[in-house]
Amino acid sequence: MSERLFNFVLKRPLITLIIGLALIITAAMGASNLVFKSDYRVFFGPENPQLQAFEAMQKVYSKSDNVAFVIAPEDKQVFTPEHLEAIRKITEESWQVPYSTRVDSVTNYQYSHAEEDDLIVEDLVYEPLTLNQEQLSHAREIATGDPLLEKRLISTDAHVAVVNVTLQFPGLNPVEEVPAVASKVRQIREQVAQEHPDLNIMLSGVAMMNTSFVEASLEDNSTLVPLMFLVVILTISLMLKTITGTFATVVIIMSSIVTTMGIAGWTGFYLTGPSASAPTIILTLAVADCIHILTSMFYEMRHGVKKQQAILDSLRINLKPIFLTSATTAIGFLAMNFSDSPPFHDLGNMVAMGVMLAFIFSVTIFPAMLTLLPVRVKQKAEGESDMMLSLSAFVINNRRTLLPAMSVVLIAISIFVPKNEMNDDFVKYFDESVEFRQATDFMQDNLSGMTTIEVSIDSGKSSGINDPAFLQVVEDFSNWMRSQPETDHVNSITDIIKRLNRNMHADDPAWYKLPDNQELAAQYLLLYEMSLPYGLDLNNQLNVDKSSTRITVTLKNQTSNQQLETEKRMQAWFNENAPQYKAELASPTLMFAHIGQRNIISMITGTAIALVLISLVLGFALRSVRFGFISLLPNVLPATVAFGIWGLTVGQIGLGLSIVASMTLGIVVDDTVHFLSKYLHARRSKGADTYAAVKYAFSSVGRALWITTFVLVCGFMVLAQSTFKINAEMGLMTAITILIALIVDFLFLPPLLMKLDNEKSDPAGSSDIKTESQKGVAHGSEQPAS
Repeated sequence: MSERLFNFVLKRPLITLIIGLALIITAAMGASNLVFKSDYRVFFGPENPQLQAFEAMQKVYSKSDNVAFVIAPEDKQVFTPEHLEAIRKITEESWQVPYSTRVDSVTNYQYSHAEEDDLIVEDLVYEPLTLNQEQLSHAREIATGDPLLEKRLISTDAHVAVVNVTLQFPGLNPVEEVPAVASKVRQIREQVAQEHPDLNIMLSGVAMMNTSFVEASLEDNSTLVPLMFLVVILTISLMLKTITGTFATVVIIMSSIVTTMGIAGWTGFYLTGPSASAPTIILTLAVADCIHILTSMFYEMRHGVKKQQAILDSLRINLKPIFLTSATTAIGFLAMNFSDSPPFHDLGNMVAMGVMLAFIFSVTIFPAMLTLLPVRVKQKAEGESDMMLSLSAFVINNRRTLLPAMSVVLIAISIFVPKNEMNDDFVKYFDESVEFRQATDFMQDNLSGMTTIEVSIDSGKSSGINDPAFLQVVEDFSNWMRSQPETDHVNSITDIIKRLNRNMHADDPAWYKLPDNQELAAQYLLLYEMSLPYGLDLNNQLNVDKSSTRITVTLKNQTSNQQLETEKRMQAWFNENAPQYKAELASPTLMFAHIGQRNIISMITGTAIALVLISLVLGFALRSVRFGFISLLPNVLPATVAFGIWGLTVGQIGLGLSIVASMTLGIVVDDTVHFLSKYLHARRSKGADTYAAVKYAFSSVGRALWITTFVLVCGFMVLAQSTFKINAEMGLMTAITILIALIVDFLFLPPLLMKLDNEKSDPAGSSDIKTESQKGVAHGSEQPAS
């Protein structure tokens, strides 16, 4: 069947190109259906327990999605008439932000105080430009001394302020909802910044994090993909010295990418931060097939074979190994479906699709283009083969040293794998050049972190939040959390009730405590709520029937392990001190903390299954169970050693790295398959001994292996420059793994083969293979598909 396909392609190249082009265009039209989902919730499947807990809490209380204007005056004095007027303008304009339901700032903070028998509730700062210094000092004293404001809306030193806009996204069209919010808040910022050039205004919050996911991905696609194309063009041009071959390769790459993205669009995929990197990865992987075909074809032509025959011979030689590498790479990426995060399912499926499309195009459209395009090659000895033969001679002569030495080195590095710990910081998903990261880091350093844990405490009865016993538990927990070193702020209803109790006793500081009467507490809250303006009610802290309350704990920006430890201590506090009440903990940061832990467990399962499948495929294709098992070592070792290096140097594995072992498993098979297939061809078809077979494998495929490795490493190192940390770490670790794979296949696998495939032979006798390869047998037209 393959012969009929090759003959059709080579005899009717124009028809092949027309058919291929029609299919590519039809598929590519689906790319217009692709949309980018920027909501952080896309990282969590519908069955994720932390997502379910968070969504349940969002239904009870008002939603907590937000935008935070971080305002830093150059003179470090928030409480001046001009600066407070700017904050007032931002507060007022923020009500016009799409989907905004609440705006909180120091200017509209509902300050309550007593005037004789009356309870007065009013804005803390009203008409800032009319205030004198005494009034400004009084407002500052109140703001920095109020536990509901300090480190939430104003820094302790009153040098940084925040305007917090609470959002209620409908979720009907997330593609447009988040960008609409980002556009409006940036417009407000620019307008106020022009009027107040002495203010530094930054944007943080959940909505800006969502926006950053989109913008980081778009930035990557506009810079990394073109850069990778440049790397591919330069590499092929310099290594293989061919303009037409480079052009044809770029066409195959582009065809693979646009067809994959088009099919993804037709089948209902959507883009996210991770899945948007699919074009870069497909671009990198699609190169390998073309380089193997070009290398073999040029070898043939340099030894006098006509172009069309050389293309046919190259296809025969490379069909099986290219198919095997494509299939095993696809299996590796498909194993990403075991990930607990849906965007990685999409990335794995899209890349697996792209890899197989690249295989199909490389054995149809690619040879058709090479047939039609002018290709000229000088007939001369292959200089690089001398280098490969020298390397093979070194490996053969030093096999008894290399095998134990490499084994010791590989094992020594691998033992550092346990030093890695699953740890993540979702704020640091973004590079420091990203605006959201800068704003959030600044807010952490000067006011409070973005890490939050929301605690819903259920009294179990209607109006139960007014029960003095329940309020005391809420107060005790709030005070305990404030005593924890990682806590920046605690927003609790008890602070409002204590203030109201003081107000109703003529603002006597001695009455700043919880009332001991349930009816009194209920009356205080009712009176206060009736005095609040629209949009500043207590729905963010109390449920409808007043049976439960939500406490929002703001922590310093923590890693996932630190958050999980904090969560455990909080749950332990309730188990020990208030087992009679039901306490639920949830937040986006907790969701990210848990998913990394869940993901690593699920990916271990996926990697194990992929490993078994790949080994079965290789064992069947190589027609040897023994060589199928032998292939396990060079396929498993690269990822193991890479994680050992990571454990030795970094030691932190985030969400992106948790899928690398699965992802690279298929990629590293490329070297092993090509080397083993050539080795076995020499053993079975040429009757070569183990030493001659090793020399033959180096001579016939060594050059293609190091060129493809170079391109793959460069490609993934380009991805490592991403401003999105998940993609950057994934790219860097993959590049390290692929480089180690080449070292293992050149310096460890051959000595291993000579040791295990130990048919008695004389290394000196293997010299005949050099003469044979120089005659062109290594890639000769008489060689069957391996």
